[in-house]
Amino acid sequence: MCGGERGIAGDGKSILSDRLLDKRRRAPTEKVVAPEVMLIRLRVRRRQSPSGRELDARETSADSRRNFARDALTATGLASHPNVTVVRGDILDLASLTEAMRGHSHVVHCAAIAGIDTVIRSPVTTMRVNMIGSANVLDAASKLDSCQRVVCFSTSEVFGQHAFRSSETDQTVMGRVGEARWTYAVSKLAEEHLAIAYHDEQKLPVTVVRPFNVYGPGQVGEGALRIFIERAVQNLPIEIHGDGTQIRAWCYVDDMVRGVLLALDHPNAVGESFNIGNQRAVTTIYGLASTVIRITGSTSTVSFVDKDYVDVELRVPSVTKARELIGFEAQVDLDEGIAATAAFVRAQLERA
Repeated sequence: MCGGERGIAGDGKSILSDRLLDKRRRAPTEKVVAPEVMLIRLRVRRRQSPSGRELDARETSADSRRNFARDALTATGLASHPNVTVVRGDILDLASLTEAMRGHSHVVHCAAIAGIDTVIRSPVTTMRVNMIGSANVLDAASKLDSCQRVVCFSTSEVFGQHAFRSSETDQTVMGRVGEARWTYAVSKLAEEHLAIAYHDEQKLPVTVVRPFNVYGPGQVGEGALRIFIERAVQNLPIEIHGDGTQIRAWCYVDDMVRGVLLALDHPNAVGESFNIGNQRAVTTIYGLASTVIRITGSTSTVSFVDKDYVDVELRVPSVTKARELIGFEAQVDLDEGIAATAAFVRAQLERA
């Protein structure tokens, strides 16, 4: 997108914060926005970039076939912000997408089908949207008059069922053919390969981010931590799928947004893939539920139910590359992030 204008796309799983409108560090207790799969146009005036230069940003684009199925924008008030224009569309519609992106210089592409239940429900839709839609975004970006950066969202699931301190150069894992869960990881890996190919072959200034278990205020969808917190603050029973020994590293939304902004602007990010996560905020799923109950002062009970799908048993990133090349480091620890998210959920329930 051209002339200092910046494009931002929402994702059915990821959470993006209103720090995209104001890059200043926000306290974890402040409100966070989660634009979902939709076309969003943002105009951001005179924001200081990580490299120190002034940026003007305007307009964005993204989408899904189920627009606003997970709408986390409207409740924040940003939908009516004078610097935000929301446009409904479909990244499978190349002509409309190309028109929406015309004249921009920066694109953040997180439009996708995501979430284990949604993916399993329709693997065909998952792969069509994530692969063909992403190909459309990259094609449209390659035709822009002055494209300065395209940030594509991949996923930590490309590392398969067991990933401990996985680096960006580690082998990616496809998963068994016929297992619906892996259609998400495969489709995202295809997007990542295509993005890097556009950089290598056509010099498109692309950066890929691989989010590791993002959570925080404003999250919608199927995230385990969001569900645990929402139930805990209401003292409702918490269910764990499986035996609770699955291990995850949890990244607070403010840290994820910081990583995206660095990927969007840092000169060292071009042509690279980066793990974005918090390698210190590691716990089992059962440990996570127990931590949520402790921090919220909840009386919720925990039970275990069988899961009827293949799961990721271990997922912890190495963020060494992101730290060394673009200066990314997660700052919000797990207890702090859970407390901030619980405060947000309680406030939402009080207003309901």
